[in-house]
Amino acid sequence: MTWPTEIRLSPDKRTLTVTFDGGDRFALPAEYLRVESPSAEVQGHRPEEKKTVEGKQNVTIAAIEPVGNYAVRIVFDDGHDTGLYAWDYLNELGRELDSRWLAYLIAHGRDV
Repeated sequence: MTWPTEIRLSPDKRTLTVTFDGGDRFALPAEYLRVESPSAEVQGHRPEEKKTVEGKQNVTIAAIEPVGNYAVRIVFDDGHDTGLYAWDYLNELGRELDSRWLAYLIAHGRDV
């Protein structure tokens, strides 16, 4: 399991930067975190149930709440707050940011 050494929200609340004990550091856009939420609302209960969330270009992070010593709950300004972002999942989102983000943008006809 990876452990964060720092979690920092940008002043505009659009980027969450997470640094891990192995030295990896990822700047994760709020929109990306929202559309990749680990909540059942987004992910479903099986891989084929995953939903594509659209229209989140302007979403910001309203709050970050610790959940035990294994995750954070990210509260978005659109009211979504049911995803628990475990440390390993945040690390995975960081490592796969380029490929996941590109696939998301292409799927939604956005400029890449």
